[in-house]
Amino acid sequence: MKHKVPDFTHYRKLVSRMFWAFLGTILLLSLVFALIIYVLSRLGIDLHSFIFNASWRSLALCIICFVLSATMSYTAVWYYFHPLQELSRAARKIAGGDYSIRLTYTGKVRELAEAFENFNHMAKELDSVEMIRNDFIANISHEFKTPLTSLSGCLMLLQDSSLTEEERDSYITKALFSITKLNEMTDNILRISRLENQQKLDDPVTYRLDEQLREAIVLLEPKWDKKNITFDLDLPEINYTGQRSLLFQVWTNIIGNAIKFSHDGGAVTVKLEESEHHFKVYISDEGIGMTDETISHIFDKFYQADTSRQSQGNGLGLTLCREILSRCSGKIYVTSTPDKGSVFLVSLKKNNS
Repeated sequence: MKHKVPDFTHYRKLVSRMFWAFLGTILLLSLVFALIIYVLSRLGIDLHSFIFNASWRSLALCIICFVLSATMSYTAVWYYFHPLQELSRAARKIAGGDYSIRLTYTGKVRELAEAFENFNHMAKELDSVEMIRNDFIANISHEFKTPLTSLSGCLMLLQDSSLTEEERDSYITKALFSITKLNEMTDNILRISRLENQQKLDDPVTYRLDEQLREAIVLLEPKWDKKNITFDLDLPEINYTGQRSLLFQVWTNIIGNAIKFSHDGGAVTVKLEESEHHFKVYISDEGIGMTDETISHIFDKFYQADTSRQSQGNGLGLTLCREILSRCSGKIYVTSTPDKGSVFLVSLKKNNS
């Protein structure tokens, strides 16, 4: 639902309503007083004597007028300010951490209705953020615990002096792998946090987009060479203006995933196209593929559908890619078929600045 911002020019209407309510009260009291004077005159009572000599009667009239004025004023104040009191109480509950509170306004004052709607929208968003934060803390605790447990076990085993050289090397390799995974996870978390809180990106630079894609492939050579993966490249010369360092992380993450989930001896295709308003990069593989359920969650933090390969990642790479592209006026799409592979499309606007 789109968040409505109150139009503050309409608050003059609220002031106008209160003025007319006050004026109406004065007129009503005047009519009541005039009616009393008329009745007294019809009864033959000397009004001059009544007003100036019968002080108790005048006092009675004053009391009647006061009661009527107080009643009408209280009604007006209740109508306009009681909802504000409800908002104040609800705001205190929000400050105390209760984000589940919602308010209902049945009056007809437009400004108050918008204030209640905005408050409910704020409470809903805060509740959502709190759930995400709790979920994030639970996930990150679990993700850190796994490599730390593995690292702790390896270090304990390495204290055994009876280990053979081969066993010792194996435990050292596993310990180093756990440390590397922790470093990668920490780096990705810091990058995502930095992007989410960074108000302004670096000034865009112009560079060869096709060369950057080749650089990412060369950087990942140890991984694809180990699996005997071949690359099919269609990279025409294209100059692009944008966030060079950030986009390099996008290519290494997506191409790295294509390598990771490809079968030994498989192939990865990287294709660069130019349209009227966009540059499009297609990265496809012939690997294990994904179901529709997996596709709907792959950009969530720490999501890993392929449990057999959880040791190879931390579920933050694609989250980082999406965050980078959202800041760089880009979009990412994916299509996939189980056991047939996946295709990632990254679309970048031309003349991005």
